[in-house]
Amino acid sequence: QVQLVESGGGLVQAGGSLRLSCAASGRTISTKYMGWFRQAPGKEREFVATIMWSGGSTYYADSVKGRFTISRDNAKNTVYLQMNSLKSEDTAVYFCAAKRGLMSRLVSEYDYWGQGTQVTVSS
Repeated sequence: QVQLVESGGGLVQAGGSLRLSCAASGRTISTKYMGWFRQAPGKEREFVATIMWSGGSTYYADSVKGRFTISRDNAKNTVYLQMNSLKSEDTAVYFCAAKRGLMSRLVSEYDYWGQGTQVTVSS
């Protein structure tokens, strides 16, 4: 089992920045990719970004490319999501997730999930 705990959410004005953290524990060696997803009220959960533990390959949703940066600290088993130039449409609950195997943008293919952290961007 892998446990994931997100932190760093909050209220920020449009154009501002936030950094989310996801601390992983347990059998993290079994996971290959860490991802960030988000879910706005009344909408489906959607892919934001993912990173490979080893090598650090990254992938982003088009909606956040150039504004968000995913990174990892292997020594701390922690993944980060730096969010800059935030927009009101970025308001959502942000979830950290982990998966074995190949890279994926699909919610259904991630094996472990955190509880989520709320990000609210005011315009």
